[in-house]
Amino acid sequence: MAGTGKSTISRTVAAELAERKRLAASFFFSRGRGDISHAGKFFTTIAAQLATSLPVLRTAISNAINKEPDIFQQGLRNQWKHLILNPLRNAPAQSIQLVVVIDALDECDNMKDIQLILELLAEAKNLETIRLRILVTSRPETPISLGFHELPGEAYQDFILHEVSPSIVNHDISIFFQRNLARVKATNKQLKTPWPDEQTIELLVKKAAGLFIYAATTYRFIKDDAYDPEDRLSIILGENTHSHSQSPTKDLDVMYTTLLQHSVIGKRDLTDCEELVARFKEIVGSVVIMFDVMPPRYLAELHQVKFSNLSKTLAPLHSVLNVPENEMEPVRLFHPSFRDFLLDSRRCIEPQFQIDANQGHIQLFRKCMRLIFTKLHENICNLPEVGILVTDISGDVIQQHIPPHVRYGCRYWLDHFQHGNPGEEDVRTIRDFLQQHFLHWLEALSLIGEVSNGVLMVIALEDMLAVSHNPLKFM
Repeated sequence: MAGTGKSTISRTVAAELAERKRLAASFFFSRGRGDISHAGKFFTTIAAQLATSLPVLRTAISNAINKEPDIFQQGLRNQWKHLILNPLRNAPAQSIQLVVVIDALDECDNMKDIQLILELLAEAKNLETIRLRILVTSRPETPISLGFHELPGEAYQDFILHEVSPSIVNHDISIFFQRNLARVKATNKQLKTPWPDEQTIELLVKKAAGLFIYAATTYRFIKDDAYDPEDRLSIILGENTHSHSQSPTKDLDVMYTTLLQHSVIGKRDLTDCEELVARFKEIVGSVVIMFDVMPPRYLAELHQVKFSNLSKTLAPLHSVLNVPENEMEPVRLFHPSFRDFLLDSRRCIEPQFQIDANQGHIQLFRKCMRLIFTKLHENICNLPEVGILVTDISGDVIQQHIPPHVRYGCRYWLDHFQHGNPGEEDVRTIRDFLQQHFLHWLEALSLIGEVSNGVLMVIALEDMLAVSHNPLKFM
């Protein structure tokens, strides 16, 4: 196992292993990306892939499911034991060594699940019939580091990227800047030659301080077609990096602050800035805390803003957000460090850019509830008869009547409520929902294939009510 790593590395390794037919399974965690932001479907996904890559396991995995049909709703320990460990343990001996790749474990949103996953995966070292190796990449967050250190020494091996010689890292970052800025030069003939010169490359490498994400974000900032690359480079070179902070992210934080000051505010007057900052906090703030991604068109519907205004808010942020030209493709963060920066007031020291996660979650809860109250109704898909199977309904029909923003609202309203700072009016909203739209919500969940998650949401809501003994105040 590897203690820390980067997504690009693990994905490259996974591709190479797949090409050599050594990849048994893979799972790439990503916070704010629905089912891959938590461990709920981690072991079931791994088991499904193992059944494909190792046909000798199919019967054992199938038998385990037949014996315990609710295995998909059981805890991680039971899923690991019945769907993976026992089938591997009882499989015929194989003269191969296979690898399971688990990327960005730190992106799993439950630290207890992370520690349990590490504990369970360590049991693979005792397998005798099939030689299985597991590659785990993660940022070195304390709970994860402790989870590794609690494992027996023979169970894992560390490869810590930040312990690689700085000269090697800086050399690679220098090559990255040289090659990518050469592409910018090739498409901007007015730039002087050479551009940038060696001294500038050396300064950029120094500013990067060994962080590839700094280099990648800087490159995207400079190459933005809407701006003069020479001006953008000057902005980066003019960053004030004199800071007494000892934080390992201080250089990255300065870069993000500079980027936001020029991309969000620029040279606009104070009146315009207030509106732009408010829109930034609402839209970009939601992107960084949402539990799944969403296309721009439906993100605008969720926030009840004009699509043109949403586009104007996102367009200057191409260096930190992947904003697709196709409005049906989702908006994504390029790197979780940008989210971490915005949510941490110790790092994001400019108040106009700080995102209050609690407030953001409760605002999203209210927007999800608005969608449920205004969009859901009996027979939402206008089906011609009662009792028709969901499998017989066209996906286009479901998409038409339950578009992505409504689907999101149905799936994640309770998650936002739990992560927010709700008031009594929000509790009353849930009570009204249960009285007026509960059955409509269940119908919508069945149509979008989320009934199992709906059951878990009802159980969680019931637990919250039981703890409070007061349906109007159960926080």
